[in-house]
Amino acid sequence: MSNQLLKGKKGIIFGALDERSIAWKTAQVAVREGAQIVLSNAPIALRMGKINELAKECNAQVIAADATSIPDLENLFSKSMEVLGGKLDFVLHSIGMSPNVRKSIPYTDTNYDNFLKTLDISALSLHKVLQTAMKLDAINEWGSVVALSYIAAQKVFPGYNDMAEAKAILESIARSFGYRYGFAKKVRVNTISQSPTATTAGSGVSGFDAFYHYADKMSPLGNAPAEDCANYCVTLFSDFTRYVTMQNLFHDGGFSSTGVSEMIVEDMLKAQEMIAKSNV
Repeated sequence: MSNQLLKGKKGIIFGALDERSIAWKTAQVAVREGAQIVLSNAPIALRMGKINELAKECNAQVIAADATSIPDLENLFSKSMEVLGGKLDFVLHSIGMSPNVRKSIPYTDTNYDNFLKTLDISALSLHKVLQTAMKLDAINEWGSVVALSYIAAQKVFPGYNDMAEAKAILESIARSFGYRYGFAKKVRVNTISQSPTATTAGSGVSGFDAFYHYADKMSPLGNAPAEDCANYCVTLFSDFTRYVTMQNLFHDGGFSSTGVSEMIVEDMLKAQEMIAKSNV
C-alpha cells in the first residue's frame, strides 16, 4: 500500500548492494511512495552487487561514485540533478566498511592505515557528501539527509571494532553539519541507529549471529527488520518530519532503553542450572 509520502520528490540512495541492504529496501519504498531516485555506490561495489536489477525495478539511473572522492561526488550530484530534472529533496547515506573488521584484526592490534580508511569511508564520507551538496546548492529547502548508524557509537560492542569510532564521528558530523545546513538552507540531517540487521556488511561483524539473537531477546518489540528501517527513512524524507534535525534516532525495538529483559534473565538462570548440574 502506498500513501505517496514522497510524491514529486527526488533523491539519491547510496549503498544499495543486494536485496538484504537497507539502502535497497529504502529505494524500493521511496519509489513506491512516489519518489524519483538515482542509485549510487562505489565502482567496486557496483561490480559485486545486483544494483542493476534494482535500477530496472525502480526505473532509476545508476551513477558510480566513490563517496570519499570529492570529484566523484561533484559529478554524482551534478548528473543527478540533470537526470532528475532539478534539485534533490533527500539523500540516504548507507555507507560503511572497515578493513580491520574484514581482515579480523583485533581492536587492540589495529592496523592504523586500515583505521584511517574506516573513518574516511564510514564517517568522513558523510561530511564530503554534505559539503558537496551545499557547495552545489543541490538540495531543496526542507530537504532531508539521513545516515545509518549503530548503538556502538555510544556503548561497547567488542566485535564492532573500529566501526564504533566511525559511527560516533558520523553522528557528530550529522549534528555539526545539520546545524549549519539548517541555518543556511533549512536542510535536515539525521542519523538512524538501527537494530543489528543481517545485511552483507552487518553479517561480517564477529559474533553477529549470537548478538543478533541476544538483541532480539533484549528488545521489547524485537529487532527492527530492514524493511521497517526503510519505512522509517522514508518518513524522515517526507514533509511530516520537517522540524526533525541533528538527531540520532534509535530504530531498534527498544533495545537502547532496556537494561535487561526477563527472557535474558531466564536464559542466564537456565545456563547456571545446567552448569550446577554438570558439576554435581
